[in-house]
Amino acid sequence: MLVEKRTPIQVDEAVKKVMEFKKEGRKEYVSIDESNNRYLCEPITASHDVPRFDRSGYDGFALRSSDTVDASEQNPICFEIIDEIGAGQVCSKSIGKNQAVRIMTGAMLPEECDAVVMFEHVSFFSSKEKSYITVKHHLEKGVNISFQGEDVKNGTVLIEKGTKINPGIMALLATFGYEKVPVAKKPVVGIFATGTELLEVYEELEEGKIRNSNAYMMKAQVERAGAIPLYFGKLADVLDSSYEAIREAVNNVDLLITTGGVSVGDFDLLPDIYKKLGAEVLFNKIAMRPGSVTTVAHLNGKLLFGLSGNPSACYVGFELFANPIIKSMLFSQKPHLQIAKATLKEDFLSPNAFTRLIRSRVTITDGSLETRTSGVDKSTIVSSLAFANALTILPGGDKGYKSGEQVRVILLEEDAGSECPW
Repeated sequence: MLVEKRTPIQVDEAVKKVMEFKKEGRKEYVSIDESNNRYLCEPITASHDVPRFDRSGYDGFALRSSDTVDASEQNPICFEIIDEIGAGQVCSKSIGKNQAVRIMTGAMLPEECDAVVMFEHVSFFSSKEKSYITVKHHLEKGVNISFQGEDVKNGTVLIEKGTKINPGIMALLATFGYEKVPVAKKPVVGIFATGTELLEVYEELEEGKIRNSNAYMMKAQVERAGAIPLYFGKLADVLDSSYEAIREAVNNVDLLITTGGVSVGDFDLLPDIYKKLGAEVLFNKIAMRPGSVTTVAHLNGKLLFGLSGNPSACYVGFELFANPIIKSMLFSQKPHLQIAKATLKEDFLSPNAFTRLIRSRVTITDGSLETRTSGVDKSTIVSSLAFANALTILPGGDKGYKSGEQVRVILLEEDAGSECPW
């Protein structure tokens, strides 16, 4: 058998090659009730000021600040109460000298008034059919008032396209009347798991076989990225049937992921399948651990991701290469996972020529990030993935790394992305 020669490329070069094929997705409108956790495909712009009018910030009395200039403990100023307005109501009376209006929080300020004295800062008394308050201090113009447009000005771009909708954004959408919300149509991501040794989750274990964990992991990663997973099932180590299944599946998805079958063993069929499909292979080896055999190909405008069959390598390959492509299809302007600095809390003294991406648990201590392994650091290990919220980047070289050094970490569960992490 002739073994295919593979030359590894650096991680940043691999990312760049994949992102040359990024594209925006399609738009659809969904009910605001269904828009949470979706991605905006258009910027959200304020269609009016918020507040739309000057309004009271407290329960109290609206009056003219100029009438309180001489007010003091020794010289209380008396104001006649001529009206009362609640939130949603409008005062129809004209406010004159030494007159006040009882006003509730959020109510529209009468045109002549420019200050609000809080309810607990006045004294009341009545005379015949009239009621009065006394004010014992000077009120500055604008005190206790929420002014028109101080929250949001009409025409302001509030949320950029590609932003994931959260509860706060839901409030903005409702504020500006978005009954129907413009969102990115979720891309469909096809998934195949390759290998005759694989059993489905409901099947009893057999000697020499393992349950198919990668497919379920991939489905969850695809959903976390914001797309729809479409699991086509397992592919046995048979070239013709695997080729036909992949050829047909490509037509029904926006991108296709296979796990396993990308190495150089006798039963690793993906290189031959890509060739038979006529796909352009962008790369088939990366100078990284785990996932060095990660392969990406291009066919008729669609990307085919050949990820390692080892669980951790498969996981890492998805987050580095497939995730940002999905985010681009969701209109994200920062499609890559966010990267931050953290203090390494373990030794990795053995040098490695390849960049290592360590499944890690990042925590905050005294306001700073710290990173340590989330389990055993081997590409075949599944359990370390369960507790990982980051990947610690240890660039390749002729030296190891000591606890206490500053390193970079890829944050796996942060919605805020980055433009160019490498």
